[in-house]
Amino acid sequence: MNRVDVSAQNTPIPDWIGDVESFILQVLEYMEIDDWEVSILFCDDDFIRDLNGRYRGKDESTDVLSFASHYEEGENSFSTPETYATISAGDIVISVQTLQRQAREWGVSLDEELQRILIHGVLHLAGMDHATNSFEDEEMLRKQEKILRHVRGETVF
Repeated sequence: MNRVDVSAQNTPIPDWIGDVESFILQVLEYMEIDDWEVSILFCDDDFIRDLNGRYRGKDESTDVLSFASHYEEGENSFSTPETYATISAGDIVISVQTLQRQAREWGVSLDEELQRILIHGVLHLAGMDHATNSFEDEEMLRKQEKILRHVRGETVF
C-alpha cells in the first residue's frame, strides 16, 4: 500500500490544490508501483531556489525538485530492509509561486499544471531523468503526458 505525506514550508497550502494524496496514489497505481512512501512539500520560490542552489548548483527557482531515497539501478528499484512494509521513495518539492506563474504562461488551469508537476516528480523518483540527449527528455515528457491523460480520464493513445 502506498502512502503520501503532504506538507508546506514558507507558504500555506492553497485551497485550490485539492486532493494531492489521492492523485499521487492514482499515478502510482497506473505505474504499477506499490509500497512507496512519498513526501510532497509545497514551498515558495525562495525556499526552492535555496535547495536548487545547494543540490543542483543552480541559483534560480524552479517548479519541482525530486529527491529519491535509496535508489538502485532499474526503474522502481529501491533498496530497503525486508522488515519494512513501505519504501521511502523520496521527496517531491514544489514551488507554489512557480506553479502559478507557469499555469498562467502556458494557459492551463492550476490543477492541470499541478498534476503535470506531480507526475514529473514521481517519474524522477522512479529513476527517469533529464539527459543531454533530447530523445530521452522527450521520452520522459511523453510518459508524463500519457499518465496525465490516463489519470484525468482522457483518451490515451
